[in-house]
Parts: sequence; structure tokens; C-alpha cells
Amino acid sequence: MDRRDSRMEWPRNRIFSIAVIAWLLFGTSILAQSTKSDALYDETYRPQYHFTPAKNWMNDPNGPIYYKDEYHLFFQYNPFGNVWGHMSWGHAVSRDLVHWQHLPVAIPEENGIMIFSGSTVVDWHNSSGFCKEVSVAEPSCLVAIYTGHTEKLQTQNLAYSNDRGRTWTKYSGNPVLDLHMQDFRDPKVFWHEPSHKWVMVAALPTLHKVRFFGSTDLKHWSTLSDFGPAGGTAGVWECPDLFPLPVEGEGGQTRWVLSINLNPGGLAGGSGDQYFVGQFDGATFVNANPAEQVLWADYGKDFYASTSFSNILATDGRRIWLGWLLNWEYAGKVPTFPWRGVQSIPRALSLKQFPEGIRLVQSPAKELETLRQDHVSLGEQDIAAANGALLAKRVRGDALEIIAELDSGNSAEAGIRVRKGKDEATTIGVDWVKQELFVDRTRSGNIAFDEKFPGRHAGPLLPAGGKRVKLHIFVDRSSVEVFVNDGSTVISDALFPSRDSQDIELYSKNGEARIVKLEVWNLQSAWR
Repeated sequence: MDRRDSRMEWPRNRIFSIAVIAWLLFGTSILAQSTKSDALYDETYRPQYHFTPAKNWMNDPNGPIYYKDEYHLFFQYNPFGNVWGHMSWGHAVSRDLVHWQHLPVAIPEENGIMIFSGSTVVDWHNSSGFCKEVSVAEPSCLVAIYTGHTEKLQTQNLAYSNDRGRTWTKYSGNPVLDLHMQDFRDPKVFWHEPSHKWVMVAALPTLHKVRFFGSTDLKHWSTLSDFGPAGGTAGVWECPDLFPLPVEGEGGQTRWVLSINLNPGGLAGGSGDQYFVGQFDGATFVNANPAEQVLWADYGKDFYASTSFSNILATDGRRIWLGWLLNWEYAGKVPTFPWRGVQSIPRALSLKQFPEGIRLVQSPAKELETLRQDHVSLGEQDIAAANGALLAKRVRGDALEIIAELDSGNSAEAGIRVRKGKDEATTIGVDWVKQELFVDRTRSGNIAFDEKFPGRHAGPLLPAGGKRVKLHIFVDRSSVEVFVNDGSTVISDALFPSRDSQDIELYSKNGEARIVKLEVWNLQSAWR
């Protein structure tokens, strides 16, 4: 081969070499990104099936909605750091309420105005005029209603999206509602069909009131009525929600639930979520219980700013909500990095009549069952035998679902310890003497970051007096959520145990309880 032929051959060899190098670099880059992503979601306290941002601060869930085969979750988010500030609406979407895809910030802080909590609706008939007609039959779009916040003023504002929530435009006529108040926030908006109008419920936090407004176009609002003060008033009122639910066992009977979050003044200290049961006629909410009565949605210390998904009811008949799984007393100190903040698992809601009255019942969303694997089931036996079986089967983990049915026998207290390791465990117990369920996290792991974090949190057993109790427990790397007797009482608590603390252990005190049935699943990571 002469020199000319060599020169002709070189370009082909060079092209091949460059292609190989490029492929190697690209493949290495993809592998590095994948490894980095796996590492990011494999941190000691990173929840494996609860929603968290990849990085930075998150608090209240905002405007969850189902639209065109997707669940949207917006949330209070700081794009610039792991502490509260620069509040904007973060955004993620899911097809199944379990696996979430992060999207860019939906509604950013701008011109000194932070984007505080709010809601989203589907404007099916373009009452706002924001929707570009996709078809004559369906001129719909998404409209967000949020609080614009400055140090001296809070107002209600609109943004809209015509591309399934991927991009948002702030309404040029903002604000649409201004009471010239420093504290006026967290609008929840829904369509009230009997009165053919949009209804907004917003908080007047320091007055311990919520105010109802009506509109036909989402832009112009008129005052309808106020509710409050009532219930818990030891702190400011925030993040209201209002929705109807059927009463189980009472055919055709419906009540309205008004959820109002309270901070401080929660039952366990700091943040808490209370609710009222009554009737709503499109203008006024009437509480069915005495004004001083407080009903708690969750008896733990870490369930706040709850809000329900819009537009699910018409799809599958469920009302589903979730809340922020932290507490304002110590949220800025929890030992997580590079993120802070986690949302609870989604919960389906219903109302049930008890001797004590009509109460809110919460059940884990059925979609979580898709994460189940490595199932272990035990039948009726004593505590010692059950513990022996758990040990023999090597049942342990940091992401678990547990269903345990306990019979008190002659014991005063029994339950299960989770995330158990050297000198630490979280105790989930039933006290038959006091007729209460409790979670004790005083030895749960890292509790030193704030003196208000450790504690024992308890709620009533409903119905009272039963010898058998059913516990449905969700354990993740930094939380436990316990649903007792099919969700009549719920306790949600954050935890920060050591990585190796993954054992579970049944126990009984002052007598011998029995296991009626025990089922344990390891849960797959929703992020892999």
C-alpha cells in the first residue's frame, strides 16, 4: 500500500476510533449518571416509596390533581437550598401514585413574590378563558390558584397551563383576590355543581377562621361566609380543604369534611391536622359537632398541610389525600441531605359511624400494593413462637409493609418493634387498659437534633373495648405510618434510625397476647 492509500485508509480508521471513544465516553457518562442517581436515592434516610425531591427543601403538598391519565403533585419548594426560602411550586407527575417523575419548577418565585400554597382545577368548559381549544368537545386546561406572598401582603393569584402542566403562565390580571391582609392564604378551589360555581376556601390564619368565596370564572370572587373560630385555636389556621364523603353503612348519606391545619397547637405538639364534619350548601359550612370539639386526622407528630387530589372522584370514586410528613418544630433541623421534606403515602378517605360519632377513616392507597415482594405470613400463635419464626425466616428490612392482628389475651399491652437494632427501636403498641394505640420513638435512632423530637404519640382505639386490634404499618427509611382497625386511627411519625437497624420484634407486657395473623412484605424502591 502506497502513502496515498494509507492516507485514504486513515480517515476511516479515525472515524471508527472517534466513534468508539465517543461511545465509551457516552456510555461511561450514562453509567455514572445512573450510579449517581442510585446513590442519591440510597442515602441512609432517603425514603424508598415516599415522595421526596432529589435535592433541596420541600414542605406543603400543593394542588394535587388527576388530569389526562396523570397524577400531578405540586409542592412548596426552594430551588436554591436545603432550608426554607424562595418558595416556588415544585412539580412531579405519576401514572400510579407510586412512581414519580420530577419536572422543572412549575411556578417560580418572581419579582419578590413567593409562591405559597394553593390548589389546581381542571377548567373543563373554559370558564376562565385561559384554555386553548384542543377540540370543540373539550376546551379544557389546568388552572392553579395560589397565594402570592410578600412580608406585608398575601393575595390570591392564578396561573394556567395548556400543555398538561408542563409550562405555566401567570395571569396578567393578578391578584384576583386581595383583602389587604398580611395573613390570608392557602386557597382550595373546587366546582360546586348544585350552585353552578367555583368555590374557594381560604385561611384567615390569625383569626382562626376560613372564608368561603364564589366565582363563575375563577377571576372575579365574591364573599360567601366565614367559619370559625372552632376546634383547636392554639396556633394559626392554614391549608384548608373541603370535600363531601359518603357515610359508610348509611346509604345515600353524605357529609362534608372541612380539614384545617393548625400550627402550633397540634395534639402531639407543633403542627397538627384537625377536621370538622358537617354540611355545606355552596355558601355556608355548618359544623355537626360542638364548636369546642377537636377531631384529629392524625395522632402522630408528622402529618401536616394535608390536601386532597382534585378530579380523581369522577375517575374512580375515591377521595385521596396526602400531607407533609414533618413538623414545623424541627423540620429545618432533620438530618437529611441534600434534601429536606417528605410527603406521606397517599390515603383514600371515607366516613364511618362509631358510637363516638362520625369519624374520618383513612386507608393506604391500593396502588402501593404493587411494591410488595418477599411475602411472609404467619397464622395464629403466641408471641414467642412468632418471633422465632420471624428470626428463622430472616424477616427484616428498612422498607416494609406489615399487617398484624393482635388478640390481647390476658395482657395489658402488646405490639411490634420496627427498625430495631443495637440500643434502638421504634415501638408500635396497643394499650388495652387505656384503649389507645401509640408510637414511641424515644429510642428510635438519631433523636438529638432537637429536644422536641423524641416522644410517645397516642390515639384512641375505635371502636373501643375490643380485644382484637388490626395494625397496618408502613415502615420506610425515615418514617412510620400506622393505620389501626382499618384506618379509624392513624399515627404518622418521622424516624432517623441507624442504617443497620432493620429487625422487627413482637412483644407483650403484663400478660400474654397472641398473634391472630401476621403478614410482612419487603417493599421495592419506587425510585429504581
